[in-house]
Amino acid sequence: MARHPYSELPDSSYWRRAVGGVAPEAIDPVVAGSLQIGARTKVAAAGSCFAQHIGRYLKAAGCAYLVTETAHPVMTEAAALALNYGVYTARTGNIYTARQLRQLIERAYGRLQPADDIWDEGELFLDPFRPTIQPGGFNSRRELEIDRSRHFSCVRQAFETLDVLVFTLGLTEAWRSRVDGSVYSLCPGVSGGRFSPEAHEFVNFGVADVVDDLAAVLEALKAVNPAAKVILTVSPVPLAATAEPQHVLTSTVYSKSVLRVAAEMTAKAHDNVAYFPSYEIVASGMAGDYFAADRRSVTEAGVAHVMRVFAEHYLKGGAGGGAFASIVRKAAGAVGPQARAAGLEAAFAVMCDEEALDAAAVLAGPQPPGAT
Repeated sequence: MARHPYSELPDSSYWRRAVGGVAPEAIDPVVAGSLQIGARTKVAAAGSCFAQHIGRYLKAAGCAYLVTETAHPVMTEAAALALNYGVYTARTGNIYTARQLRQLIERAYGRLQPADDIWDEGELFLDPFRPTIQPGGFNSRRELEIDRSRHFSCVRQAFETLDVLVFTLGLTEAWRSRVDGSVYSLCPGVSGGRFSPEAHEFVNFGVADVVDDLAAVLEALKAVNPAAKVILTVSPVPLAATAEPQHVLTSTVYSKSVLRVAAEMTAKAHDNVAYFPSYEIVASGMAGDYFAADRRSVTEAGVAHVMRVFAEHYLKGGAGGGAFASIVRKAAGAVGPQARAAGLEAAFAVMCDEEALDAAAVLAGPQPPGAT
């Protein structure tokens, strides 16, 4: 038989051997992990809501999950979590777009000072770029400014001390200030602030935009932490709402496609960047139906599959899914099926600011996207 480029490829290169002829729960789209996370490797997590699962797993697996912004020592664990401490490495809230992460770094290092820096809600004050981070809002401008100053210090500490950053890309759609291009985590008017067509504009980032933003993030990270490595992944969670004049499913496929291509291009262009296929494991449907009844939330089985593959290739020793399964069992360890279900729900609950888009629409009725 004549030899050709397909003669001696590994099994992972053939659909029948890697997908069609493999049990769904055994599908593993990672060919080789390009970096290893040990017990002392300081790992930071940021990004969309799906990134929260990664942080929880790393803590459960005994990894050195980096948390630089912590609550006051007298605060209970439940109270701290309610105030969004420990959800991510710093108290950032959801970072859905690469532009948000880029601008967070610029703000933390004093290179960007948005004109729209505080939302005055009358008796309370909100951070426009973290509007849900403090339930009930801040009591004064001064309190918000002090919290923000500490937050930026913690962001700088994270970037300067981490060994590995896991960044989960979630969206391409965003709203930004017409004054200086500052990107909000949520459209003004949804969870604070007041929407104005004169002050705010919709943007849907393309591949070139995301690649450029990620390159800027990597450059900024290298400047303060030359040895840092990055794992990029794309959230499999669909858009909660779209501001494009098209079906939300079409917008979801567009956004995830842009992010997937941008992540691939970035990983190929930078030796210190790897791509991890959490999106492929969950959203392709090849490994099983990993979406809950709302067709948006990822089931515990889906998260466990993702983290099992992550551990196999990126954790030294290949911890597999055992550590993650263990934390789920502990969370659901109460007696009785109702208590067990509640425990599982709590274990897999995530803070997702984007869900406020749909909630706001239900309360207000039909209206233009982002309007108040």
